[in-house]
Amino acid sequence: MLKTRNRKKAAEGEQAVRLLAEVTKSIGDLQNEDLLDLADIFSDDANTTLGRISSAEMQRRNLSL
Repeated sequence: MLKTRNRKKAAEGEQAVRLLAEVTKSIGDLQNEDLLDLADIFSDDANTTLGRISSAEMQRRNLSL
């Protein structure tokens, strides 16, 4: 029973990592205008995951709101 639960938790963790990687890649693939729009949406609360990812991508591209 414990092995099954551990395998399930590991699979869920791997899925979460894959999804986060896909979201990060999708944000990286956005055009500058779309990235600025996304960053603007999350500018009020930069503590969200999407806010942090979009802010990091904007810094990488030397963009600002």
